[in-house]
Amino acid sequence: MIERYSLPAMRSIWTEKRKLEIWLEIETLACEAMAAIGQIPEADAREIRAKGGFDIEKIREIEKRTNHDVIAFLEDVASRVGPASRWIHQGLTSSDLLDTTLAVQMAESLAILEKDLLELRAAVAERAREHKFTPMIGRSHGIHAEPITFGLKLALMYDEFSRALERLREMRERVRVGKVSGAVGTHAHLDPRVERSVCEKLGLKPAALSTQILQRDRHAEFMAVLALVASSIDRWATEFRHLQRTEVLEVEEFFSEGQKGSSAMPHKRNPITGERLSGLARVIRGNAMAALENVALWHERDISHSSVERIILPDSCTLLDYMLVLLKKLVAGLVVYPENMRRNMEATRGLYASQAALLMLTERGLERKDAYEAVQRAAMKTWREGGAFAANLAAEPAVAAKLGADEIADACATERHFRHVDEKFRAVGID
Repeated sequence: MIERYSLPAMRSIWTEKRKLEIWLEIETLACEAMAAIGQIPEADAREIRAKGGFDIEKIREIEKRTNHDVIAFLEDVASRVGPASRWIHQGLTSSDLLDTTLAVQMAESLAILEKDLLELRAAVAERAREHKFTPMIGRSHGIHAEPITFGLKLALMYDEFSRALERLREMRERVRVGKVSGAVGTHAHLDPRVERSVCEKLGLKPAALSTQILQRDRHAEFMAVLALVASSIDRWATEFRHLQRTEVLEVEEFFSEGQKGSSAMPHKRNPITGERLSGLARVIRGNAMAALENVALWHERDISHSSVERIILPDSCTLLDYMLVLLKKLVAGLVVYPENMRRNMEATRGLYASQAALLMLTERGLERKDAYEAVQRAAMKTWREGGAFAANLAAEPAVAAKLGADEIADACATERHFRHVDEKFRAVGID
């Protein structure tokens, strides 16, 4: 029988051999269930269990003649089992094998992806703790805003992937559904007890109702969840790529001994891992769109979804597995430049303190409009003419009338921005 809790490598889940192993197990379990309720001889069920097997090359040869993969498989298995094989596929249809097998493969794939996510989050948490109080400028619209810490940025990443983990776990329950209900799902030639037995032994739940197939909203949601995770990977790959730009250089992908960045320019150290991750995320998002197109099928079933799924399901699971492992490696090896973070934060000569000054003025009784305009004048002078923002603030009569030098210095201090870092780390589950 299939080992329910084994986690083979992602590629092995989606091999032809693995698929046919599950097909054979479904057929064998169905025969054993039929024997248990007295529909077929128990001796024949034992014979099927003992002699059942297949040869991939022989199946391929048969399929050249039949142009039908399931019939080719059944012919090859029957040639090994002998007379008892007459009970194999009794009352079943091809999709009883195909869709139930996909459910097993998707559930196993999600288990691997869950493990990948746990390992990624552990790597992110370690780097977040390392840089919990490493100050850097926060940016909105790409423009300097107010100080944050690099640790807070990574804590946000940790939190985002906690939601990814939650989605994968919820999705695993929704795809863990099989069907062994016959040509249009009515159990006309197959006792529902057989379906329940087969699904239970595969670690699945029987569908409450099916047609010839399981409805493709399940598979579309599965692909949408993979695309969401891939998009989160893309989001952070893009973040690190921006932070590696030459003018910024606050972090950098690890550049190994002997690595080359450009065939033409020997100085180049490019964010190739982040770029690769962003590119692959586009593939998975495109595959998710194809899965959505598969939801609308004709009546009780047509075959238009099948060719699509043979590509998008194994490719997307394998790609996401690779991407999560690659992102973990990127985070673990990320080179961080705190001195550049500090330099960039101070590049605007204290302008990040504008909100603190504004709020302090309103607290001292100045109307918000007047306070905003006074602080903005000081800020625009800093942008255009230079000088420290604190000095330009002090030169504003409306500011000087309300705030002394110590209060202006307090408004411009970075420490006020880091008072709740510990609390935020606890909130996302990083101790």
